[in-house]
Amino acid sequence: MQLNLEGRTALVTGSTQGIGAAIAVGLARAGARVGVSGRDERRVEEAVARFAAEAPQARFVPVAADLGTAEGAARALEVLPDVDILVNNLGIFGAQPALEITDDDWRRYFEVNVLAAVRLTRAYLPAMMERGWGRVQYIASDSAVAVPAEMIHYGMSKTALLAVSRGFAKEAAGTGVTVNSVIAGPTHTGGVEDFVYELVDRSLPWDEAQRAFMREHRPQSLLQRLIEPEEIANMVVYLSSDQASATTGGALRVDGGYVDSILP
Repeated sequence: MQLNLEGRTALVTGSTQGIGAAIAVGLARAGARVGVSGRDERRVEEAVARFAAEAPQARFVPVAADLGTAEGAARALEVLPDVDILVNNLGIFGAQPALEITDDDWRRYFEVNVLAAVRLTRAYLPAMMERGWGRVQYIASDSAVAVPAEMIHYGMSKTALLAVSRGFAKEAAGTGVTVNSVIAGPTHTGGVEDFVYELVDRSLPWDEAQRAFMREHRPQSLLQRLIEPEEIANMVVYLSSDQASATTGGALRVDGGYVDSILP
């Protein structure tokens, strides 16, 4: 299967590291011109330079803006006034006892993890519909359907993205634009190795350590290892292609096969 995104422009939010970085590189390797976004201009420039070294023929556009705000979204629209592919990956997370989550915390998680994606979709979707081609995706999480007791504000935001995705898919029905969400499971990103070694024997090699962590602390995973960011990016690149033209309104799982998921 040849996934050719030549001539397409994409924006990946929160893409200087982790899952977003893997998605940006994956889309670029498939031929798309990719907007790389982050709040800090220096980090964005460093990420673009790093990605260019990984994919020398690729084209990256730095988008230094806080996309969790209306002002940041306006800045992104100045840099990339029109895109064919929008990947809403930006998100924050953290553990907090349920009864200690303040009103401000709830608002912040909604504004960054949900409203930022809604705002950009609202900005870019009409032109996609007018052209008769476009791809909008939301990076959700297994926490949307298996809400962690220590992160219910995060789980709430990811559950909301499933509703947002389905709703915008209905808005774009019949236009040639597809809208989907990708449900990502526990992923091997920056800082995760330290977290894993806080819970398992530090003398274990990484592959054994992550599998021990999954057995003991994430036993609901059928994969029984952490997911690599590139594995999530592979799904996103496919959904961004012409080959995925009949897939819309979906919640595609790259979650390691969680056994307690309510999704099929």
